[in-house]
Amino acid sequence: MTRRWDREVGSVVIPSRTWNKKDKIGLISMNNVATKMVVVPDIAGAAQDVVLEDRALAISEMSERFDVTLRTLRFYEEKGLLNPVRKGARRFYGTRDVSRMRVILQAKKIGLTLAEIRRVIKLVEGSSKREDQFKELQEICKAQQDILVEQKQILDEQIAEVGQILAAFDDLVS
Repeated sequence: MTRRWDREVGSVVIPSRTWNKKDKIGLISMNNVATKMVVVPDIAGAAQDVVLEDRALAISEMSERFDVTLRTLRFYEEKGLLNPVRKGARRFYGTRDVSRMRVILQAKKIGLTLAEIRRVIKLVEGSSKREDQFKELQEICKAQQDILVEQKQILDEQIAEVGQILAAFDDLVS
């Protein structure tokens, strides 16, 4: 029996390949391994060739898909980052909102502020060339990395200071 499989990595779907039942799942012969695979980070928005679900997701489905609370989704809507369609009292999220949520979560994970996330969304949904978008996103991420490295240095100094204080207390108590 022959089957096909797809695998999603970040926002890129790796094309299907055919495998036989005798193949070991998860193993690909060396002849079929790509020498270089480029994965587009979620913060870069949806890849051009990725087809997302064509049906809208209810708020509970969106919450479950991204492992966030309903309150979180409402918060992002309130801040203008998500724009679900309302049908009565219910919210429905389309492919644009799903793509935005991926951007939001990765941007949040690396510590970007809401204003910076808004900037990223505007950038990836803008009309500039994709390569220019990638370059600007790279600059944003590099600046964030610099901030995080500086914060880590401060934390390391604080941890060392607390260690010295605890050592002094150990001497006083014993």
